[in-house]
Amino acid sequence: MSNTANHSLTREKIQQLLAAVGARPKEDIRQNTDAPEYNWRQSHYFGQKQLKKLSDFTGEVAKKCAEKFTQLYRSDFNVTIASTTQHFAGEITASGNNQNDYYLGFGAKDQTFGLIGIPAKTAILWVTQLLGDSKSAENTDRELSQLEQSILFDIAFGVIGVLSDSHDNYVLKPTGEIVKGKIPFQIGDAEEICKITVSVKKSDSGNASEAYFLILCDKLQAIAGLKVETGENVSAQNISKALFNHLQGMPISVTVKLAHAMFNFQEIMNLQVDDILLLDKKVNEPVEMIIGSKTVLRGRLAKSDGKRAMVITELCSAK
Repeated sequence: MSNTANHSLTREKIQQLLAAVGARPKEDIRQNTDAPEYNWRQSHYFGQKQLKKLSDFTGEVAKKCAEKFTQLYRSDFNVTIASTTQHFAGEITASGNNQNDYYLGFGAKDQTFGLIGIPAKTAILWVTQLLGDSKSAENTDRELSQLEQSILFDIAFGVIGVLSDSHDNYVLKPTGEIVKGKIPFQIGDAEEICKITVSVKKSDSGNASEAYFLILCDKLQAIAGLKVETGENVSAQNISKALFNHLQGMPISVTVKLAHAMFNFQEIMNLQVDDILLLDKKVNEPVEMIIGSKTVLRGRLAKSDGKRAMVITELCSAK
């Protein structure tokens, strides 16, 4: 009767094998390298090239904002872009972090573009600086008076004008009044928006304040260098492209396959804790990403944000 090869090895056996073949240090065998964090739940509407163009645009906006504040307050201001990030609208609306912010929506030609968001602390600082009321600025928890809300509207209106002057394609105007704690237009959770946070600092003051724009990503396509589709002459090709774009957003389950091994039933039954299973791949061979039954990508194991990850090294040709 023939003996079946035993794929189950105890620690003692594997140490003997490694000693016989001259095993490399453990650090050389491990392939778990750090990988850049990538949040699949975050919007990636714009790529690196588009973000670079957006950075140039927002830099121009910041420069003009500084000029506008200098004109309004008759004092020198420095305005910089603190961050430019992409989000799904649901991430913003569900966070509940902006319930005390003041909002002013803006758009053009009956189209909603976005809003300027002003945290309560910033709103009080901007208004009291303009009124010269330093005492009232100390109470950051109070509600703005009707006069102060009117002044805040004028300031926000001026900032929107700066954005409009920098945007060659549209003349942007407010779409309503200043509101607090609620986004002033309907937006779906899956809508992709760009958040541009600006830092405003008076030159003779150590205190900086922040405000932000929330702008629908599709309204920034031209600025970011993406082709803008018009609604004219809807062709079969455009319909196919729209369907393809929809399919691109559909979730697909993928499997990352480490390696493979064959066992008979008895071997499976004999497996114990701390047994080591020998697989059919060397430690430096890539793992596979499988969709359905086909291998579409290969890569190496990594870790990111405390989780297992895969760094893609090879695209497999479709056959």
